[in-house]
Amino acid sequence: MVESPPGADTPLVSVVVPNWNGCELLRECLDSVHAQTYAPIEPILVDDGSTDESAGLVASEYPKVRLVRLAKNRGFASAANAGMRAATGDILALLNNDAIAEPDWVAELVAALRRHPEAGSAASKILLQGSSGQIHSAGDVFRRDGTPDSRGVWEIDDGQYDDEAPVFGGCGGAVAYRRELIESVGGFDERFFMYCEDVDLAFRAQMSGFTCIYAPRAVVRHRLGASAAGAMSAYLCGRNFVWLLARDVSGASWRRQWPAFAVAQLRIAADALRHARQPSARARLRGQIAGLMSAFGLIQDRRALGSRRRVPESYLDDLLT
Repeated sequence: MVESPPGADTPLVSVVVPNWNGCELLRECLDSVHAQTYAPIEPILVDDGSTDESAGLVASEYPKVRLVRLAKNRGFASAANAGMRAATGDILALLNNDAIAEPDWVAELVAALRRHPEAGSAASKILLQGSSGQIHSAGDVFRRDGTPDSRGVWEIDDGQYDDEAPVFGGCGGAVAYRRELIESVGGFDERFFMYCEDVDLAFRAQMSGFTCIYAPRAVVRHRLGASAAGAMSAYLCGRNFVWLLARDVSGASWRRQWPAFAVAQLRIAADALRHARQPSARARLRGQIAGLMSAFGLIQDRRALGSRRRVPESYLDDLLT
């Protein structure tokens, strides 16, 4: 049962839906936003330079949705930032255009944040649409080998992730941030384009003392790969995994874990070479190389971020799974 928030403590929630050429996905997504049991909600769709009929559909069929139109496709991170800048809510919720939120999704995120005032964000339970309860994410984790992952990914949801608990971060496809967090640490780093931008933000949030709470009853169903897949996603993951290591991982973690980091990257490269006939495998390898070639600038970022750290390095090291 969702808690009924008292009138004096009912923050405006801005639900931001980044979209690029997702016209065929939008009705189910936006209908699920309109069906939320929580109020007040400010729905915002950011059209990221789409060439399909996305903007026209929103303008004609969803007049209550605020439409932000960008001139060209600059990626999920940029579109999400544009939506959060346009938002007026105290809580900024992101929802993928290929996701469908359960009616109590927003209410459960708000309730979790109310119960945990120390948390700057709340992660959703994301299930795969059309599967028999297969989990896509029960919060993000960052492993001791330097690779990001989704907690519970590919497992069947059998109640093993039904407890409210602190997690490293929330998947950007269905997450809520307090405005205070975004104003304090900034939004997504738009250089990431898409993939891992949420992990980078989680690092910066944790470094500044903002924890993340997992809200197991805030459920979203995701059509995996409907909005992005293939060689481009493989390239970006290959590059952005390296960027996370360079930009976000603390010196203490590097000193303890660098052999595991190296082994993990070599394993990823070896797997790509074994499947080199596949375009996505070759793209993953190109991404790793691009990440290594551009890592120096991000190492400089890490030093600047470290100077603003409000928690001990040991705390960040303990977050690794």
